[in-house]
Amino acid sequence: MAKYHLQCAKFNGKPDSSEAFLSAWEAACASTSAATIYVPRGSYLIRNAEFKGQTCKSKAITIHIDGTLLAPSDYNVIGNAGSWIKFDQVNRVSIYGGTFDGQGAGLWACKTSGKNCPKGTAGVTVSAPENSPNTNGIHVQSSSGVSIMNSRIGTGDDYLYWPWKFELIDRRHCLWPCIVSLGWELQEQGVQNVTVKTVTFTGTENGVRVKTWARPSNGFVRGVLFQHIVMNNVQNPIIIDQNYCPNHESCPHQDSGVKISDVAYEDIHGTSATEVAVQLDCSKTNPCTGITLEDVNLSYKDGRAEAKCVNAGGRASGFEELTRCL
Repeated sequence: MAKYHLQCAKFNGKPDSSEAFLSAWEAACASTSAATIYVPRGSYLIRNAEFKGQTCKSKAITIHIDGTLLAPSDYNVIGNAGSWIKFDQVNRVSIYGGTFDGQGAGLWACKTSGKNCPKGTAGVTVSAPENSPNTNGIHVQSSSGVSIMNSRIGTGDDYLYWPWKFELIDRRHCLWPCIVSLGWELQEQGVQNVTVKTVTFTGTENGVRVKTWARPSNGFVRGVLFQHIVMNNVQNPIIIDQNYCPNHESCPHQDSGVKISDVAYEDIHGTSATEVAVQLDCSKTNPCTGITLEDVNLSYKDGRAEAKCVNAGGRASGFEELTRCL
């Protein structure tokens, strides 16, 4: 196995170590055997760096990091580049250990001061194979005032994932399933004031989904609006699953304590890949309340789609089976 030691890279934060890292990467790529890049203890300043795999001969590259990689303290350097550390078209690359320090304190201070700071990200494209396990596109947690706009995401798992303690999201012109996941812990903060609108789902397993584990929890989901949404051959266009248990293994077999209330579905049209287009499976001991479905019209194979509701209360308008559900 070929091994490349970054002893030549300057450390303790100065000067820029980007070229040393890129040189080690090029050498490892050129190796015809498996290669290891070793980063010793120390702090290494790296500007935006792209590690390309198109011409790599090595069948496997391991990056073993014992040090700390530092982004520039000036957030504009990375912001203008669009990425800090990027791997492009690589296969069988493994990264072990180390610390990646984005040095975000300067940006945080700017936001606190109310000055003209970056507003976030729009026009994001995330792509991963559909069989890639546990690949979340965007994970949002302990946040408020978040906007994700004009983006396209395709992954093997949750495209947008917010597990708890989350407020105010506005998503426009995007293509991904929408996931709320709660109930794993007894003490959890909730998800509230969420807006998802003008979204298209194409060929996904789930459309707009709220999922909770069937176990005691003080969490909640409330004040959620799904609006102006198109479903194209989606397996579960609208779903609340309060008995979530992936692969049906080691399931808790209890009742979910998460309270779901005031969730609205408005102007949702399109096609379902399964007969049951709307499935609201709520907690037996803590039923869903205030669920509203207005102007929801989903079809299955040029016919009527079905709707199933368990322990869900509210009102509905749209196709006949839906109005009988609530």
